[in-house]
Amino acid sequence: MEPLALLVIVLFLSLLPTFVAGCRGHHNTLAIGALNILLGWTLLGWIGALVWSFTAPRHV
Repeated sequence: MEPLALLVIVLFLSLLPTFVAGCRGHHNTLAIGALNILLGWTLLGWIGALVWSFTAPRHV
């Protein structure tokens, strides 16, 4: 596999919680993204951000 393709796949998977929150219109997308970037390198931080991104978004 090409190194660039592997890098793109790894970046997508590491930022998956942020993408999920953004696509779902979550009201805390920015906070989920910050958690994902700051603590996503730990497995616990990444799982926490992923679970948070799947919680029900608040509709205004």
